[in-house]
Amino acid sequence: MAAPRSFLWSRAVFLTLLTGFVLLPVYVMVSSSLKPLEDVSGKFRWLPSSLTLAPYADIWETVPLADYFVNSLLVAGAATVCSVVIAIFAAYAVSRYTFRGKRVFTVTVLSTQMFPGILFLLPLFLIYVNIGNATGIALFGSRAGLILTYMTFSLPFSIWMLIGYFDSVPRDLDEAAKVDGCGPLGALFRVIVPAAIPGIVAVAVYAFMTAWGEVLFASVMTSETTRTLAVGLQGYATQNDVYWNQVMAASLVVSVPVVAGFLLLQRYLVTGLTAGAVK
Repeated sequence: MAAPRSFLWSRAVFLTLLTGFVLLPVYVMVSSSLKPLEDVSGKFRWLPSSLTLAPYADIWETVPLADYFVNSLLVAGAATVCSVVIAIFAAYAVSRYTFRGKRVFTVTVLSTQMFPGILFLLPLFLIYVNIGNATGIALFGSRAGLILTYMTFSLPFSIWMLIGYFDSVPRDLDEAAKVDGCGPLGALFRVIVPAAIPGIVAVAVYAFMTAWGEVLFASVMTSETTRTLAVGLQGYATQNDVYWNQVMAASLVVSVPVVAGFLLLQRYLVTGLTAGAVK
């Protein structure tokens, strides 16, 4: 039965309004990044009086954006790789083996997501400082300390998500791999991991985005040399002025890796987010 014409019109109006609501901030960001500072600081105009690419060149000189970009890429990439590798082993153990405390472990991993991250800020700060004083290992203000911090956020959800996805992979594949002479690790990497690529990609995207845009811990746990992009964008606000056009231009540049990665991995991401819960 065909849908009523009123429903079709209502749907078209709703989708148009929703699209405009989503794209309006993007338009403001793009147009502001192409305006001189005088136009951005003055009365807002929907159409720029003059277009300039100078903000995209100035963002690299006003603050050391390239250094912040490298720091964010190293921290987010390392946290993602470590989280995915550990989550694969942990989820495989929970999914395929029975051991004492299995249910407690699963509930504990999931329950950590109930607490806001700010509760862990002071404990982690004290732990890092005390470790540095006792052993000389400088975790506070270093990339390694920030990587460990981001792993505490992404690991619980990553493990929980991969457990559901590994459960959806038939156990007959494990048995077939063992018949062919594979041990537990061989079955994991030759059979289970290739079958779970969409779920692993979804976990990797989640871990990377969590580390890439985090501000609170990065503003406390980093120094001038290890500052990330999310914190470095604050450098465009000085005591005398705020370079709004450069802020918008830098925000667009910062968003490029995440948007590009999402577009490239979109089909894996959608499959990974849904398959483990449906199969």
